[in-house]
Amino acid sequence: MPLWLSEADVRSVLKLPDLIPAMETALAAFSTGVVDQPVRTAIELRPRAFFGIMPAYDPVSAVLGAKLVTVVPENAARRLPTHLASISLLDSETGELLAVMDGRYVTEVRTAAVSAISVKLLARPDAAVLAILGSGVQARSHVEAFRLACPFREMRAWSPAADHLRAFAEECGVDAAASAEDAVRGADVILLATNMVTPAIDSAWVSDGAHVIAIGACRPSQREIDSALLARSRLFVDSRAAALQESGDIVQSIAEGRFTADHVRAELGQVIAGQSVGRTSADEVTLFKSLGLAIEDITAAALVYRRFCAGPSAS
Repeated sequence: MPLWLSEADVRSVLKLPDLIPAMETALAAFSTGVVDQPVRTAIELRPRAFFGIMPAYDPVSAVLGAKLVTVVPENAARRLPTHLASISLLDSETGELLAVMDGRYVTEVRTAAVSAISVKLLARPDAAVLAILGSGVQARSHVEAFRLACPFREMRAWSPAADHLRAFAEECGVDAAASAEDAVRGADVILLATNMVTPAIDSAWVSDGAHVIAIGACRPSQREIDSALLARSRLFVDSRAAALQESGDIVQSIAEGRFTADHVRAELGQVIAGQSVGRTSADEVTLFKSLGLAIEDITAAALVYRRFCAGPSAS
């Protein structure tokens, strides 16, 4: 009988120190052509809200499954998560359903794990100051993941929701900035973790040598990055095909003539696999546009399934 795993079940066995190397393996497998995964299918429910279908298959790791995800910004006013998901994990030999699990926490923590990998590969080795724009679920999970990737001596954050910012700062031990610009100026690593669909950052605020991570704006009509910053940066993505179809930051900048598709230097998995070079100088700005991959979700779900089946001693 298939397992049903709640978010509490998932949280009990899915830990960042284990997930980060699992995501490195998944990203490399994707970018070297091992993984069979289409660009996500999305049905627009209304402006800013959509339903996505994300299947993936890795024959080497024998991982097969799919995530169903909804993004509904209005849920914040209902005191519900804006991102909800479920993941179905299948036996790759028989097609039998092994487990269905809540995917909200998987989405949250695998996104943070991949961002941490980008810090290890693309930030300067001497990076010391972290800036976060946002104070929600992803901001919190990223603080935990980044602490595993880099010993930041200063972490500061800004959010348009002052009460949320105060709570986030107190809970996670970061400094609350008076403005987005105050948070970003002088930062070595910058995370965009807002729900904004227009640029949340100005290129003029970003110092030479910074590493920028953008995890929102996953539809062609949405943007979170200043076009000048994109054009100025050495640009990396999780999936080139998805970035050129789903990322409004990239799609709209290309349509405006700011750059061509070749401006995408590489996928993060290509850097992991040694097929592409990451940062090439101390003063260049690197930027990782993260849209999220189905293979990340399915690999994380397989890890959860194995740990849960093995019992408490395995976690």
